[in-house]
Amino acid sequence: MAWHDGVRETRVLIGPCNKNDEGECGKAEGRILSLRHPKSGTPTCYIFGNESLQELHWFKQAYGSWFIGDYVSEDASLFISTPFDPIFLFLPVFEEARMKKSHDQGMFRELNEILFVDGYPGYQHLLSIAKDSIELICEVKEIGASKFFRLDDSKVLAWLCCKISNLKATLLTLDRNFAAREEAETLNDAVSLLGEYINDAWLKTLCDHMNRGETPPTFSPTSRGSRNGNGKRASEKPSKKKPTDQVESKNIRDMFMRATRSGSKIAKR
Repeated sequence: MAWHDGVRETRVLIGPCNKNDEGECGKAEGRILSLRHPKSGTPTCYIFGNESLQELHWFKQAYGSWFIGDYVSEDASLFISTPFDPIFLFLPVFEEARMKKSHDQGMFRELNEILFVDGYPGYQHLLSIAKDSIELICEVKEIGASKFFRLDDSKVLAWLCCKISNLKATLLTLDRNFAAREEAETLNDAVSLLGEYINDAWLKTLCDHMNRGETPPTFSPTSRGSRNGNGKRASEKPSKKKPTDQVESKNIRDMFMRATRSGSKIAKR
């Protein structure tokens, strides 16, 4: 009996390899979760497995097929999963959960209560990784054996500044074109990339902070909490457009305006 007997549809997925003790790739297993996109709020697919989260990207050419052994898949679409920092997903959920008011920072709540999102049961599967990373952006209060969490604005800002720093460093290593660019251009790209995964309010807060030239808040991620924190998106490609006067601007507010425009173009999945 061939492996494809009884299979109604076959799809091709490229994802990280789970190596065993001998250094060989083992069987990849994961669960597809429908979660809210951290910026647009629209349902988006992610893969959760081996205590890590992967963002699912979809590509398809107009014509083509896949030849898999002696099997032909008429659907030429391609799925690619890339490591994804779950804190991006947690940020809007925790922001809603604290119910912040003008002069009140909001309320502390238990983790399983916060991750109970109406219409999105997939968040409950993320409880294990949330426990390892959520203290990076939240205040924590312990009462007996229970822990209560509330989003902390200063911690979020420190985490965002850390993401910008990491993105800038990564962009410089992509190729010679990126390495030769002005610092303001690299910063613009980093802000634009980050702007695809945070809402405009947080992006404006970050840009205002950077525009004032303030020293970034101290950020000290734990070893387990930073496990999935790369903040990169594999589908991004270097821009082929020539630099303009607007790109060369060192005003972070201009970068914010460009980032919000580019961040609103979320690819359909």
